[in-house]
Amino acid sequence: MPNLATAATMQNGAERTFDPIAMEVFNNRLLTITEMMAISMMRSSFSPQIKERRDFSVGLFDRRGWLVAQGTHIPVHLGSLLGCVEGLLKRYPLEDIRPGDAFICNDPYVAGGTHLPDISIATPIFFDGALVGFAANIGHHSDVGGAVPGSTAANAKTLFEEGLRIPVMRVARSGLVNEELIELVALNSRLPEERALDLRVQIATNDRGVEATKQLINRMGVAKFEHAVEDVLAYTRRRLKRRIADLAPGKHSFTTFIDDDGLGEGDPVPMAATVFTEDGKLVIDLEGTGKEARGALNVAESALRATVYYCVKTLLDPELMANAGLMDAIDIRAPEGSIVNPRPPAACGARTIACQRLAGAIFGAFQGLVAESTRIASGHDNLPSISFSGRRPDTGEVYVCGESMGGGGGARSDSDGMDGIHVHITNSLNLPTEAFESEYPVLVEEYGLVSGSGGPGRHRGGMGITRQVRALHDGTIFSGRSDRHKHGAPGFEGGWDGGRGRLLRNSGRPDEESLSSKIAHLVLKAGETVRIETPGGGGFGPPAERPIAELARDLRDEIISVAEAEKAYGSEHTKAALAMLADPPS
Repeated sequence: MPNLATAATMQNGAERTFDPIAMEVFNNRLLTITEMMAISMMRSSFSPQIKERRDFSVGLFDRRGWLVAQGTHIPVHLGSLLGCVEGLLKRYPLEDIRPGDAFICNDPYVAGGTHLPDISIATPIFFDGALVGFAANIGHHSDVGGAVPGSTAANAKTLFEEGLRIPVMRVARSGLVNEELIELVALNSRLPEERALDLRVQIATNDRGVEATKQLINRMGVAKFEHAVEDVLAYTRRRLKRRIADLAPGKHSFTTFIDDDGLGEGDPVPMAATVFTEDGKLVIDLEGTGKEARGALNVAESALRATVYYCVKTLLDPELMANAGLMDAIDIRAPEGSIVNPRPPAACGARTIACQRLAGAIFGAFQGLVAESTRIASGHDNLPSISFSGRRPDTGEVYVCGESMGGGGGARSDSDGMDGIHVHITNSLNLPTEAFESEYPVLVEEYGLVSGSGGPGRHRGGMGITRQVRALHDGTIFSGRSDRHKHGAPGFEGGWDGGRGRLLRNSGRPDEESLSSKIAHLVLKAGETVRIETPGGGGFGPPAERPIAELARDLRDEIISVAEAEKAYGSEHTKAALAMLADPPS
């Protein structure tokens, strides 16, 4: 068998040799183009969702629609970018795609999207009159219409409640933007000007990617460029197959649960995964997963693929390049009519909650396949999100502000879980309090970590996040969605579960009210508050094995209270930690 560093495998089975150094240089050239596109989009956009939270992604594809390079941003966007270009090539014959064209889409069922607020733009790349590839980007738009401000409500029952559906359509022809189509999209948003401006930024971002790619091809020549693309894809394909071949035999399963199916009530929904190898492929079998959700937690095909690809890359080879080469050796089996293979027009606006829990199930199933040193307890595996909207008191214009938040990461075999982070398929930044208050007429009263929310263990789970926001004007509309309000993130190998999430109205007041984990269009009066506390991560190993010095540090930093420490770690362990704090070693 040839050395991985000097050979890769083509699809027809024949070996091709290549220069690994030249291939790495080429791959980094592509990533440089995607990073340039990302910087351009971030700096030019008008929506805080893109310019502050960086809820967007970019990528480059070859002429067949195969992903060649993706910017290092949001893993779930991998699915939307793939679906967009695949949908484009399915709808438009190659002879009908011309230089200067650009295409737009967002629909999860007919255009490869994952939910309606994520709008994709794809632009063909031509060199010497021939199609050589595509530049593509996707951005989360603050509002695309629908029943609630922000266009995402976990209790939506069909896609028609979630906003404007856009199939693959030509938004620019021969360099001229279709202003009528831009106006149509903008008119269906509560923030029309922001939509129109950000869509033009997306089109311009791709134009920069197209020009940079053409400059690279001009230096290399078309033949060498296409050969280098094949090298990159072949190397990724071969490397992943090697990782799969090294996995332990047998089937390994794991099941976790979502609190409900989006309506804030009802039975928990199982998310099940079984992982095994078969005929040289890695099989991810989701049999046993719950039926199609009544609410908006359904996972469309593109979101499913992105979630699985993320898990495989992260668990088997984190340094593996994100391109089409890693997809050939993965067989995804999802039961039709389930929450991971819904039938249109099932709602899917809040699909990330299910995607995150599915990733947790796949990670759990892999525990029996990976080395002990890489095992990890469950994280919060969630995407808690809050949204406020209303009219600006000075202008009367509508505003919509939203944020998806982090929580506690799962403890690992050798370290504590990370505090207040996004996990799995999401990777956006937080919205700084300064930006929150300067952009929108609300007041952030508290923003911090939730003490005691990390699951106890030899290594503790990460802590969740709390944010408390006060409405400054009557008629402020709040929507929120989260999970793990009923059961915390499971610990591993004797570790305790992480803390549960909470959503409170008027916290600490006589009229305090505990809200459902999934709520839409709650109208607040001036002075009322909403407080969200996101779940913590599970602990790893028995709490009794936590070193005294680390428990003392937890008590000193108020990560855990004395009462909580006595309950989880025992009174003697806690007394020893307190004594260390009272008389620290010199």
